[in-house]
Amino acid sequence: MITDSEKSFLTSKFAVPEAPPFMVTRPGLLDRVTEGVRGPVTVITGLAGSGKTQLLASWARSRAVEWPFAWITLEHGDEQLPTFWGYVVEGLRRSGVDVPAVTGGVITRGFLGRLAAAVEEHPTPVVLILDGASQLPGRDWAAGLEYVLSHAGTLRVVLTGRWDPPLPLYRYRLAGLLYELRTADLAFTADEVSRLMRLHGVELAAPELATLLEHTEGWAAGIRLSACALQRTPDAKVLVDTISGDESTIAEYFVGEVLRVQPPETRRFLLETSVLDTFTPELAAAVTTRSDAPRMLAALTRENAFIQPVGSGTGLYRYHRLFAELLRAQLSWGDPGEVALLHQRAALWLAARGHLIDAVGHAVHAGDWTGAARMVIEDYGLGSLVVEGGTGRLGRLFAALPEHVEDPEPVLVRAAVAYGDGDPSRAAEQFTLAGKLIATRGSACDDGLTLACLLMRLLLLAHDAGEDDVDQLAPVARTFLASVPAHRLARHPELPMVLYAAEGRARGAVGQVDEAAAVLAEAVASAPTGAEAVRMSCLENLALLEAFRGRLSRAETAAKQAIDLARQCGLPRERWPAAAEVALAWVALERYDIEAADRRLRAVQPMCGAGVTGPAPAGFALVRARRLQTRGELRQAIGVLASAEEADSAAPRWLSRELRLVRARLLLLAGRAEEADGLLAGYADSSAPDAVLARAALLLARGETGAAYQRARTVADAAGTRVPIALDAWLMLAMVAAGREETANAREALRRALRVAAPESCRRAVNQVWGELRRLLRDDDRLAQQYRSLGAPAPAGTATADPVVVEQLSKRELDVLRGMAEMLPTEEIAASMYVSVNTVKTHVRSILRKLSASRRNEAVRRARALRLI
Repeated sequence: MITDSEKSFLTSKFAVPEAPPFMVTRPGLLDRVTEGVRGPVTVITGLAGSGKTQLLASWARSRAVEWPFAWITLEHGDEQLPTFWGYVVEGLRRSGVDVPAVTGGVITRGFLGRLAAAVEEHPTPVVLILDGASQLPGRDWAAGLEYVLSHAGTLRVVLTGRWDPPLPLYRYRLAGLLYELRTADLAFTADEVSRLMRLHGVELAAPELATLLEHTEGWAAGIRLSACALQRTPDAKVLVDTISGDESTIAEYFVGEVLRVQPPETRRFLLETSVLDTFTPELAAAVTTRSDAPRMLAALTRENAFIQPVGSGTGLYRYHRLFAELLRAQLSWGDPGEVALLHQRAALWLAARGHLIDAVGHAVHAGDWTGAARMVIEDYGLGSLVVEGGTGRLGRLFAALPEHVEDPEPVLVRAAVAYGDGDPSRAAEQFTLAGKLIATRGSACDDGLTLACLLMRLLLLAHDAGEDDVDQLAPVARTFLASVPAHRLARHPELPMVLYAAEGRARGAVGQVDEAAAVLAEAVASAPTGAEAVRMSCLENLALLEAFRGRLSRAETAAKQAIDLARQCGLPRERWPAAAEVALAWVALERYDIEAADRRLRAVQPMCGAGVTGPAPAGFALVRARRLQTRGELRQAIGVLASAEEADSAAPRWLSRELRLVRARLLLLAGRAEEADGLLAGYADSSAPDAVLARAALLLARGETGAAYQRARTVADAAGTRVPIALDAWLMLAMVAAGREETANAREALRRALRVAAPESCRRAVNQVWGELRRLLRDDDRLAQQYRSLGAPAPAGTATADPVVVEQLSKRELDVLRGMAEMLPTEEIAASMYVSVNTVKTHVRSILRKLSASRRNEAVRRARALRLI
């Protein structure tokens, strides 16, 4: 038997490895090793090539502690007890520790006790570094080491390897006696990558460094091999962007260090599961058809074979990025026909468990576009494509959908993506094609396809709708929505919102204003997180509808919510919801807050320029025309509305109708009754209150006061009439009665008008006709108080005579006076008139003199009393 004294030892096993020529110092990790050796056990595990050995060698060379240390490089075969303990004893002796020799080739408990006692007697702690301990199979050597550790309080053991040694680490961990450094701790930082690149003569900018760090995940060997490759290329940026695991030097490392040492069945498992990004053991089993997949994953993870758990307790695994790229390249080269099959298996398994995006991704990788689209439709996921378009996670998967794929499901998906991208014309074209394909070829999808078709049809009705279509489709779509399984609706909470939004826009497009507002409010209430764009669109459309209905407070609330949402999303000012800004201008003008209305109009004007579609441009034109009317500029107001009608901005029907009716009323005020009659010809037989009132205004302009009165009375007395229409009707009745000298009837009609206007402070319509009705307040204190409570300027009292203008105001002075009434600063009045500030000041002094006023506000009040503005 060979005794310990006769045995020869390999000197290289005790040598601390030399530093490589491109060594990067890592002081932070060195300090952590020093911290670790102050306790009994330090374990350093990581991927092959993660820098474990070099870290310990660097620490050993640094002499961070004044203690003796023994370095032993272990390899397969050293697990035999005489060999293992022979090297341990020899290493300790070489470090200056007096320990007993191994005698007789047998390791007994007595020998281990004497060894522990000898170490304990040394005056300082002793560090024993076992590099490559994971190479040793069996547990006997570890059991002996555990015994020595328990009896030698000054022994500090550092073990490295790809996986944990068979020591009771859980016990040391609970007792606070274990220090651990793992793969994540060994990963290079951006600064360390930069220093390593510079040592290789490679200069990378911050973006390229970040890309390299992302690709390699901080893996030391991968970074070093990448640096070597970068030295050989003139364009480092291009190589960094394209570097992958199948690059020759990196591939050789993986094959030599990882794949070659694995048995054939494990190599096959690695190749087949490489098609997965993040996966569970169950998914791996489904893809590989291996029931022992959980066991294999656990073993590969323990061995640090470039596969690791994702998070803690998630049950998910993933490969190192570069290793996965190599495996996929080898799989595609060695067995290209199986790649699609593996992706198909993954897609089916994931789809059955509700992981739609991952399932679609694998179906796309398999080239099964029809299957991918079918998964979306059957899972009721089409709404997310409508919300996100081609920029969302699901939409991006269909970016490469070939045009020649003409099964109904992919074509329907193409339509949804086009609509989400803001291209309703292409969406309509693809939806029409999908309908034809369904009619000729049929589809394997059932309720999911039906609801998807109903959804797309409702969305497109907002651009080309008939009232009967909406009334027929909307209830059917809601019925199918109610039948969607709860678990699928939970996965796609955007579906109800998209459906309600589509119905609301469609009803608005055909002029069903009240129904549209109710449905849009329903859409806003059901909007989930992540659907901010659709919610914003619903809010801005709802704001316009509520302003049109005269519900100014609701309009203001909806508009401000839309703008606040835009702010929260970080949108720049020019991308804020234009219709919401228009609605706020509308509200301000109806309340006769001229300054706020002008400010809003100026802010939204750039958003409503040429080429802009939707309700915002038409709404802007309407509010601007009314603002021009308040300034007496009827010709310009009529021109603004005419241009808006010609622009064809795809405004909803209710708004287009309002443009025409308002233009007709302005033409009547301008004395152009024949033109107004031409505009109103299409509404001659209409019983709608707004059309009836417009015809009444035409009759009044023609002097047919009796007929006008009867029509206006019909509108005023009707239940459910919109506030602006009811208010106009009562004001018209008051004017007709006043013209007939029927003071009691005129006052009653005015009282009713003010009662209608009061809840929302609708002052504009009242102020427009006030010059003709203000005399009704004389001798009627209750009516005067009702008028004042509306927020209008106090009328002249009965005891005070109207001021007399000694000298007529010029046109320029009237322009300045209007600016004063709008509370504009002198500089802004000058800019709007293209004159100097001094010229405006001259006009102001002249106005004050002519109106016998000492202050600007007094001049404005007298001008209003004289109906000059």
